[in-house]
Amino acid sequence: MVSSFTRRPLPISARFSWYVAIRAGVRTRAPAPAVLRSRAMSVTIRGLEERDLPAADRICRLAFGTFLGLPDPMTFMGDADFVGTRWRAEPSGAVAAELDGELVGSNLATRWGSFGFFGPLSVRPDLWDGGIARRLLERTMEIFAAWGTTHHGLFTFAQSAKHVGLYRKFGFAARFLTAVMSRPVQAPRGVRWSRLSRANDRDGVLRACRSLTTRIHPGLDLEREMSAVAHQDLGDTVLVHDAGELVGLAVCHRGARTEAGTATCYVKFGAVRPGGDAPARFERLLDACDAFAGAEHARTLVAGVNMARDEAYGIMLARGFRTFIQGVAMQKPNEPGFNRPGVFVIDDWR
Repeated sequence: MVSSFTRRPLPISARFSWYVAIRAGVRTRAPAPAVLRSRAMSVTIRGLEERDLPAADRICRLAFGTFLGLPDPMTFMGDADFVGTRWRAEPSGAVAAELDGELVGSNLATRWGSFGFFGPLSVRPDLWDGGIARRLLERTMEIFAAWGTTHHGLFTFAQSAKHVGLYRKFGFAARFLTAVMSRPVQAPRGVRWSRLSRANDRDGVLRACRSLTTRIHPGLDLEREMSAVAHQDLGDTVLVHDAGELVGLAVCHRGARTEAGTATCYVKFGAVRPGGDAPARFERLLDACDAFAGAEHARTLVAGVNMARDEAYGIMLARGFRTFIQGVAMQKPNEPGFNRPGVFVIDDWR
């Protein structure tokens, strides 16, 4: 049975504190390690199904809220939704842990063409430290292999030796910090931008988007993400053109029951065409996201950037964005991928 709870908006820092909740948190009378290992061995790992979503969402909120020490863990993330939206975007990437016929944990993998990342990974708090997260990750790595993705990433907190150590066992290396940033929506006027949902030639726009992202990283393709946003009505893809040519795109969530939450616009991914004009294009893209947020009646604009993209990070700081979560990007293999200087990309892999 899934107990009922009330979702209400939280401060932005609480809604977006994403990392894997598998370490022992606030609990008493923790099961003995031998008991945990025995129970973990009895867990069945299978695909996460639509019928599992309410329980998976509840466990995710309970796990993260408990880890963060919220007075009411079930209020974690307010009315934002990461579990349901990601399952609907890529059901084949969702993994469940089941014990005695009951869901006890899940993980969700995302595919952006040649690049894959995972999360949120959550385990019921009374089963933390019992090896269930490891088993979920083993299946996730099998999914990446089946997809043929060649570069992989995750977001976790740099100060957690336990998390970094777990992911290293799966070949992930800690690299640069990622800043998840926000600022009040300013809704500038006179910004030239458009929406994918209103494009006359959607297929042509998708080809142009793919052409842009593959110039940043071989095989990087956001079509699945853009389609998920459109089909689930999570927001829209913001487009910026110059002389008729696509030079920037941003996949944006807005409002309740998306990855943004009430009164928030969240840029899940954004990028501009590389080259000498990329800094100016990046500023135009930020303006376009701000204008979209204003049009959708959002009050807060949220966007993440890896600090290896130093120029992009500097522009965001100069334009008033401030960090409210800081984590580390772990990557497999231990290579920059598209986290490198000269790349103007917005994302955070939570």
